[in-house]
Amino acid sequence: MSHKTTIDHFHFHFQERSTSPLAFHPVSEGGRSRSRSRSRSRDMKKASSLSELGFDAEGASSGFFRPVADGGSTPTSHRRRLTKISVIGAGNVGMAIAQTILTRDMADEIALVDAVPDKLRGEMLDLQHAAAFLPRVRLVSDTDLAVTRGSDLAIVTAGARQIPGESRLNLLQRNVALFRKIVPALAEHSPEALLLIVSNPVDVLTYVAWKLSGFPASRVIGSGTNLDSSRFRFLLAEHLQVNAQDVQAYMVGEHGDSSVAIWSSMSVAGMPVLKSLRESHQSFDEEALEGIRRAVVDSAYEVISLKGYTSWAIGYSVASLAASLLRDQHRIHPVSVLASGFHGIPQDHEVFLSLPARLGRAGVLGVAEMELTEEEARRLRRSAKTLWENCQLLDL
Repeated sequence: MSHKTTIDHFHFHFQERSTSPLAFHPVSEGGRSRSRSRSRSRDMKKASSLSELGFDAEGASSGFFRPVADGGSTPTSHRRRLTKISVIGAGNVGMAIAQTILTRDMADEIALVDAVPDKLRGEMLDLQHAAAFLPRVRLVSDTDLAVTRGSDLAIVTAGARQIPGESRLNLLQRNVALFRKIVPALAEHSPEALLLIVSNPVDVLTYVAWKLSGFPASRVIGSGTNLDSSRFRFLLAEHLQVNAQDVQAYMVGEHGDSSVAIWSSMSVAGMPVLKSLRESHQSFDEEALEGIRRAVVDSAYEVISLKGYTSWAIGYSVASLAASLLRDQHRIHPVSVLASGFHGIPQDHEVFLSLPARLGRAGVLGVAEMELTEEEARRLRRSAKTLWENCQLLDL
C-alpha cells in the first residue's frame, strides 16, 4: 500500500509576493508488579558501571593521568555550569525526544523517569551503550522524580497513549490525575526549571501544569502547534519543490481539531502566497483552504493508524524547542502560551493555546502580535473558547 499526502491532491499552483514583519508582546504572568520489577531491576543493575561491580571509582584515573605543572601559580577554576534536562515518560515519544536531544549535544546530564522500572532501565542502558558514538552525557534514570533535581528543563511526555481515531481532548481526564502526581514534585525538585509539556491534550495540560507548579506563565510552555506547523510547511514545500525551512506558515490555536491555519501571512522566501493562489485558481475558496488544514490535522491520525503512535517528528520538534530555550536563541516557535488578551480572547480566560512566541533561556520572551484576518481571528477565538470550556471542567 502506498499513500502520500501532498497538496498536489488539491491541484493548486503557487506564486509569490512580499510580506510584513511581526511585533512582539510580553507574555502575561498570570500495570506491572512493582515489587517484582524492582527486584529484577536490582539484579540487572550490576551491568551499569564498574563501580557497581566492586571496582573503586575514587581516583580510578590517577594511574593514567598526571596533573600538569602549574608553575607555582594559583590554579583557577573555569568550570562552566552544567545543563540538565529531565524527560518524564520513557515511552515512544519520550525516548524519541531524549535520543534527539542526546545526539544534538544539548545537555550534560539527561534524567529519565518512568513508572515501569525494567523498561526504564533498559532504555537508559541502551543509550549508555552508544557512549562511544555520542557526546559525553551523563544518563540517569529512576521511577522517583527526585532524580530530576536541579533540572534546567523538565519535559513531560507521560500520559495515556492516544487511541487511533481518539480526539486529543478525550485524553484529558485520564491525564490530569497523573499530572497531580508529577508536576508539584518537579516544581519542588527544580524550582528554577522551565516546564515543557508534550502530553496530550497539550494545551489543557499546559494550563494544568501552570496551575499545579505555581511557576510564572513564561516558564510553562506547551509543545503546541510547533509540529502542526512543520507538517503544514512540509505539505507546502513538497508542492513548491523548495526546502521546508524556506516556507513560513503557522498553525495556531489548539493542537488538535480546532487548530487555525494562518493563510494570510504564509510566505516563501519572504513573498506572500495566498493572493497568487486566488488569482490563479478560481476554485481556491474557503472550502479548499479548509481541505488543506484538515489534511494537516489528519496527518497525525494517519501516522497513528499506520504505526500506532507518533514519535520521530515530535522528537525533533521538541528538541528544537529545547535548543531555542536552553541556548537562548530567541527563535520564533508556535507554542502553547497563556493567551489571555490576545486577538480578542477575554482577559479573564486563562487559556493556553499556540501563538508564535520568541523563546530563550528565561522561557517565553514575547508573543508575536500577528495581523490576522477577521475570519482567522474568529476561528482562533472559537478554538480558545473550546479549550477554556475544557479547563472549566477541572477542579484547579
